[in-house]
Amino acid sequence: MIKFKTETAKSCPYCKGEGYFQLRLGGSETCGCCNGSGKSNKKII
Repeated sequence: MIKFKTETAKSCPYCKGEGYFQLRLGGSETCGCCNGSGKSNKKII
């Protein structure tokens, strides 16, 4: 049986904890890594 351990980091490394990306042409897009929460969830086997 494989167990997954989830560790929660302080902030998402891709969006730097903001939960979104600022687009160059205006507007913003939700971060796909953290789904807009700003918190990183890493799965370790």
